[in-house]
Amino acid sequence: MGKKKIGEQDTNEALAEASKIESQVSAAAGQSVKKKTASGKVYVRSSYNNTIVTVTDEKGKVLFWSSAGSIGFTGPKKATPFAASKIVAALTEKMKKAGMSEIEIIVSGVGGGRDSSVRSFANQGFTIRAIKDVTPIPHNGPKPRKTRRV
Repeated sequence: MGKKKIGEQDTNEALAEASKIESQVSAAAGQSVKKKTASGKVYVRSSYNNTIVTVTDEKGKVLFWSSAGSIGFTGPKKATPFAASKIVAALTEKMKKAGMSEIEIIVSGVGGGRDSSVRSFANQGFTIRAIKDVTPIPHNGPKPRKTRRV
């Protein structure tokens, strides 16, 4: 097997990447708003690979959505709490333009972005009516195999 190469990033590359992400967040938030609504539901789907946040109205019609990949994160950075906070920052600008102030948060998945996204919505000044966890939990499962006799 060959040696693994470890890539190091200097400060100029890190600053360039950070500015690129900031510009993509502002570009994602600059889209027009079609419908004004005061309250809605926020669905946070957080996996080991990505975090996807969807904002709907009370009836369930999707108004806005964003993911770590759509903002510009790649690879393992997509599942980080930092990426989740950037997703929320992009969505809050759209939500404030739509006049949304009350939200209900439905969280699903086990990734690192679930807690960070809920905290970010609370810090942005939204009134959170409820936080619901709908992560599927296995309870028993199929019958196990017979034990091996030697």
